[in-house]
Amino acid sequence: MIWFRKFTPEEINGRPTNHIGALLGIKFVEIGDDYLVATMPVDERTHQPAGILHGGASVVLAETLGSIASYLCTDPEKYVAVGLEVNANHLRPVRSGEVRGVCRPIHIGAKTHVWEIKMYTDKDKMNCISRLTVAILPKTG
Repeated sequence: MIWFRKFTPEEINGRPTNHIGALLGIKFVEIGDDYLVATMPVDERTHQPAGILHGGASVVLAETLGSIASYLCTDPEKYVAVGLEVNANHLRPVRSGEVRGVCRPIHIGAKTHVWEIKMYTDKDKMNCISRLTVAILPKTG
């Protein structure tokens, strides 16, 4: 298991809701030994003007998954995890339903983590693949 301590999806979903992930309806649904899964609705909150999933919303899902994954890998009393770089390839349009993001580690180091996040439609077709680099910083003050 890669996690500093094992959390449940309910514990993660119970964190404060004054952030973009909560506004877009992102929910954590599964925590494995080395992966996280979260879902996000595809609706008016996450659409672009053409009526399909906005690429920026997919990036929010990716960064939410990877940032929480880094948080779960570190001692939260000593470190904070912040996004350093994110990229995404949008592979197919999604008009409705929800997307499911699966986050797995590529590299877990002392100062940086790199995560791969694959997103799938309701029909289990990959619609986006993303990579997130997270900086692990010592907590101050």
